[in-house]
Amino acid sequence: MTLLPPWAIVGERRLAHIERVVALLDQWAEAIGLDPDERRAWRDAGRYHDALRDAPESVLRPIVLDGTGGCGEREDVGLLHGPAAARRMADDGEDRAAVLDAVRFHTIGSPTWDRVGRALYLADFLEPGRAFARADRAYLAAQVPHDFAGTFRQVVRLRLEWALREGKGLRVETVQLWNSVR
Repeated sequence: MTLLPPWAIVGERRLAHIERVVALLDQWAEAIGLDPDERRAWRDAGRYHDALRDAPESVLRPIVLDGTGGCGEREDVGLLHGPAAARRMADDGEDRAAVLDAVRFHTIGSPTWDRVGRALYLADFLEPGRAFARADRAYLAAQVPHDFAGTFRQVVRLRLEWALREGKGLRVETVQLWNSVR
């Protein structure tokens, strides 16, 4: 079971998602042979990434609007949970920039990420509980320990293609992420 902070607001479905993300990160960390510090960073990013995903807008907006959360007042509510969770983590004493940035930008991506952010982005998309393209995503998840960079590039491409196909806007950070891996 994944231990969440007291400020977390998650339902059962979200908790199950978080646990699958953490399990996938743990599996990859073991297969890659990460050192204990990086393994802990991956696990913590996974634990906290959606800790406020089920929080109402009235809770999220005040957390991120004080100028340090990384979002503007017109930000789509679906993008507030990452910056809000990163802010709460920092308030609790989290000082690992890689973990904070992984959580802050896990929905949109960041061109400045190290492996922590990239691993979280992969695990959030590839975790087996999602209903779409299960076989393709399972194949990609199995490739992560063997070709981390190539799999990451493929997942970024898939997410961009989906956003374009659905007529979604592309964030500057997302485009910069693509430009950094292509």
